[in-house]
Amino acid sequence: MENIILLNGKVTYTITLDPGVWIFDDRRVDLTTYFDSETERKDELEEYTKSISKHWDREIMEGAIFPPTLKTEKKFEKEKVLTGTFGIPFKPFLKNAEPDSSAKSLVIVTESEEIHLPLSEAEELILGFSENGKPLLKDGPAYVYFGDGSNKDQPIKKVKTFRVE
Repeated sequence: MENIILLNGKVTYTITLDPGVWIFDDRRVDLTTYFDSETERKDELEEYTKSISKHWDREIMEGAIFPPTLKTEKKFEKEKVLTGTFGIPFKPFLKNAEPDSSAKSLVIVTESEEIHLPLSEAEELILGFSENGKPLLKDGPAYVYFGDGSNKDQPIKKVKTFRVE
């Protein structure tokens, strides 16, 4: 139970967060490059439509050909998961908890302090869950990074609970 983080307070649903399973989540981001690159706000439907159109065009021109590098790509992805430093956006968890309309802030409760953030800033948080392929057992179970990366060298550690107020 020490690796579980609760998201509770003025929410419709209390959410139980388990960082141990996030390695399998497609929403994970590589923290070694996430804050260095420019993050663009993308329209997911537009991106999907463009990728499908590109794939369709390729199949019409070339036929359905499977790339010969598929096996090496899978091997590379597996290696990356085993050695990478990853995080996951906090926004989907906050959205699923459905904060009350009167809620104004998020309190990050750690072993030693409570940090208050407006909900708008809380949506931009990134939760780090893996460093060099290993779970964050010592100072974890998760690190909290601000969306702008201003604390990427000194993340919030030893998080116990997220409380919506």
